[in-house]
Amino acid sequence: MGFWMDKLRAELIDIIEWLDDSKHVIAWRFPRYQNEIKNGAQLIVRPGQMALFVHRGQVADVFEPGNYQLTTDNLPILGTLQGWKHGFNSPFRSEVYFVNTTQITDLKWGTPNPIMLRDPEFGPIRLRAFGNYSLKANDPRILVQELVGTDSEFHSDEITELLRSIIISSFADLIGESKYAALDLASKYTEISTELQKMVNERIDDEYGLETPQLLIVNISLPESVEKALDTRTSMGVIGDMNQFQQYQMGQAMLSAAENPSGGGAAEGMGLGMGFAMANRMVQAPGMGAPGQMTPPPPPAAWHIAVNGQTQGPFPIEQIAQGVASGQITGATQVWSASLSGWTPAGQVPQLAGYFQAATPPPPPPAG
Repeated sequence: MGFWMDKLRAELIDIIEWLDDSKHVIAWRFPRYQNEIKNGAQLIVRPGQMALFVHRGQVADVFEPGNYQLTTDNLPILGTLQGWKHGFNSPFRSEVYFVNTTQITDLKWGTPNPIMLRDPEFGPIRLRAFGNYSLKANDPRILVQELVGTDSEFHSDEITELLRSIIISSFADLIGESKYAALDLASKYTEISTELQKMVNERIDDEYGLETPQLLIVNISLPESVEKALDTRTSMGVIGDMNQFQQYQMGQAMLSAAENPSGGGAAEGMGLGMGFAMANRMVQAPGMGAPGQMTPPPPPAAWHIAVNGQTQGPFPIEQIAQGVASGQITGATQVWSASLSGWTPAGQVPQLAGYFQAATPPPPPPAG
C-alpha cells in the first residue's frame, strides 16, 4: 500500500514552471499529461512571463512574475469554479498557460503589391514600403481566448501574416488621408512611423491582447520607371540652360566626327546635320541682332542637300553658308531648291557659287 501511495504522489505535479530560451514563442501550455496538480504546489513565474489557470475553457486566475504556493488564498476564481467552499486538501486539475510578455523583435513587414495613391505633383502613382516591428503580449486573457485557444504552443509566426495585413492596411489608410507629396515622404519617416504604430495598436490591443512597442518604416519607394524619370528631372535641373548644354553636346559630337575620318558618309551626314542645327541656334540666339533691335525671325528655309542618297533640309541660306565655310558642303554637293529645275552641284548654282571662290594663295618665298 505504501508503494502505490508513493507512486501516486510522484505522479502529482508539485512544481509548475516554464523554462524556455526561444525568442518567438508567445504562449505555452504546461504539459499536465493527465496528472493532477498537488495541493500546495509551487508556481514559478519568471520575469517576462505571466501564468493563467484555465478551467473548462474559462480563464480563471492570472499570476504575474513571482513564486507562489497554490492554495485557496491565491486561487479564488478557480476555487469558486471548482466548488472549493471550505478549502481543499486533494489534488485538482486545471490547464496552465504561460504567456511570454517580453518583446519579440526583428519582425518584418512590407507591401506585397504597390499601393495606388494620388500625388499632388505627379498624379496617380504607386508606392511600396517595408520596415521592422516588435510584438508584445499586453493582455494574456484576451490573447489566450482569441488566439491561443487549445494550442499547446503558440508562435509569433502564427500571427505575423495577420499583423502584416493590419500594418499594410493601416499604412494605406494613413498615406491616403495625410496626402503627403511623394518627394516629401523621405523626410517624414519618423512622423509616419509614429502615426502608423498608433493606428496598428488601436486595431490589435483590445482584439488580440497584443501591441507593437516599435514599428519602423525603413523605406518607401516609387516604381523604377518613376525613379528614372525623377533622376532625369534632377539631371536637367543640374544642367541648367538646356540650349547651352545642347550646343556643347553638338560641338563635342562634331569634334568626335572630325577626329574619326574613318566614319565615312554616315559620320559626315551626322556632322553636317549637327552643324546645321548649331548654326540655326546661333542665328536664333538672343543678342545676335543689331543693338537695340529685336532679333528678326530666320529666313524661309529653301535649300535641300543630298547626303548618302538621302535628302536633308530644308535649310536657310545662312546654314548653307556655314556648311560651305566648315567644308561640309563642297562644290560637288548636290543641292535643290524651288528655283532649280533639278538637283545641281552647289558650285554651279549662281546663288551659291560665290561661297566657293578660291582664296588668294600665299605669295611664294623670296628668292635665295
